[in-house]
Parts: sequence; C-alpha cells; structure tokens
Amino acid sequence: MSELIRPSTVLPANRRSITIHTADGLNLIGEVATPIGARIGSILALHPLPTAGGMMDSHVYKKAANRLPAMAGIEIIRFNTRGTTSEAGTSDGSFGEGVTEKFDVEAAIEYCLNELGVEKLWVMGWSFGTDLALKYARDPRVLGLILLSPPLRTSEISDLEFWAKDGRAITALIPEFDDYLQPAAAAEAFKVIPQIVLINVEEAKHLWVGEPAVYRVLSEITKIISPQSLPLPTEV
Repeated sequence: MSELIRPSTVLPANRRSITIHTADGLNLIGEVATPIGARIGSILALHPLPTAGGMMDSHVYKKAANRLPAMAGIEIIRFNTRGTTSEAGTSDGSFGEGVTEKFDVEAAIEYCLNELGVEKLWVMGWSFGTDLALKYARDPRVLGLILLSPPLRTSEISDLEFWAKDGRAITALIPEFDDYLQPAAAAEAFKVIPQIVLINVEEAKHLWVGEPAVYRVLSEITKIISPQSLPLPTEV
C-alpha cells in the first residue's frame, strides 16, 4: 500500500559521511547520498547563511538528499562551510563573511571530482550559497549553477559578468514573496547574464516552506539534470 511522501520521508540511497580538507588547513564535515542505481548527475549543495541558521541540513537540501537519489538518480553532496554546525557536527574554523568560504567551495568541488569521481557536477546554492556559487564555483569542470532564492548580497557585477562571458547554464528560482530579491528586481539584476533562466515561483517565499514549495524546487532541479524522471512521485 502506497503512502504520501512527507517531510520525514527517507528513500533508499547509499549515504556516508565525508570530510573535506581546505587549502587553508580546515576540515569540513559533510555527507554524500548516492543513488543505488545509475548516477545520472551530481549536485554540490551550498547552504544558506550560517549566522541565520543555514547549514547542510537546511530543509530543502535534506529533503533533496532524502529523495532525489531514489527518485531521479541524482547524487546530493552536502557539507557545512567553516564554523557551521548541523546534527552531524561542526566544521573547523569560523564564519568568514563569504570571503574565506572561497577555500571551502573550491575544496568541495575538488573533493567531488577527485575523491567521489563525479562526472557530471552541478553546483546549487541557496540564499548565501548562491553568492558563494556565483563568486567561487568557477572550476571549468562544473557544468552549471542552480540558484535558489539568490539575494545577491555579496556578489558583484564582475561576478555576473564572468558567468555572462563564460556561457555555462544557470537557472535561478525566484520566489514571488522573497525577502531579498523578488522577480522584477531579479530580472533587472540578472539581465547582464544572457543565458540565465529565471523561474518565478508564485506564492513561494525565501525559505521554500511547505511540501508544495519543496516539490516545485525538487522538480525544477530534476528538469535540469534528469528530466526523464519527471514527474516526481508524490507517493511511495
């Protein structure tokens, strides 16, 4: 007998803890959730602002790790940036205001490619994590970016110009009622990047609270990486 997928639903995957070593000597804790079957693509998830409670277990990322390996063959790699705490523990170091986190992002990308053997890597940022992605996820082996609720808090015009010239795919999900950057402002701010796909999500908020919002986010992620897996199931 099937049952509805709930916030607590955890579907089968190979899950293991990881430790990422940065160039400036820190150990960052994380987890990888790998499909039991074919690995169609992989996402490195950069979490929201740690000083506002963001961490690798922030709910959209936790649910992505709990569901997408089984539903869509998508591997989810999460980690805590420096000084950030989750149930699994605390990464070394202290919050770097989005500056020293450059080492974290670069080390995590290297870990994905060299230690995990990822072949198709996408970087996804949420809120603070979108700024980290835009500023530091420039490794040419990254296929593209997925941005959830980008506030453009620390990203500069030069960062946007880099991606415009680079040409890699970028998709941004913009909540209608975002606290920081709503659709009209996002369209203006991102117009420098011609290839960006802006998806305006009606009635959504910055934190994507509620199962309908989570389902929409996970569906948009899947559309990019594993479109043949759509529509995502709502029951198991």
